Amino acid sequence: MARPSRYPLDLRRRVVRMVAEVRDDYPDETAVLQAVVEKLDIGSRETLRNWVKQHEVDAGTRPGTTTEESAQLKALKKENAELKRANETLKAAASFFAAEPDRPHTRS
Repeated sequence: MARPSRYPLDLRRRVVRMVAEVRDDYPDETAVLQAVVEKLDIGSRETLRNWVKQHEVDAGTRPGTTTEESAQLKALKKENAELKRANETLKAAASFFAAEPDRPHTRS
């Protein structure tokens, strides 16, 4: 499980907007990211690059799995695991009760 970000979502959104606003002032993407990282003292260029990529995916300008789709997929995987556990429990109970008539009964 991924650890929670130490940067609030609102901050990440503002930083991504800032990158978009100053993009034309620099020769390439790396220079833009480096300048913003230094100004705001954010972890690393790669951290910021990941935020920008995810924003582009969420906006539909880059292919990939959106944040919403990732959350839905995670929830479905969790539900699937719970259903598999429940199914195994029901199978065990069914086999237990199916074997019940074969057991000898003792009456006192």
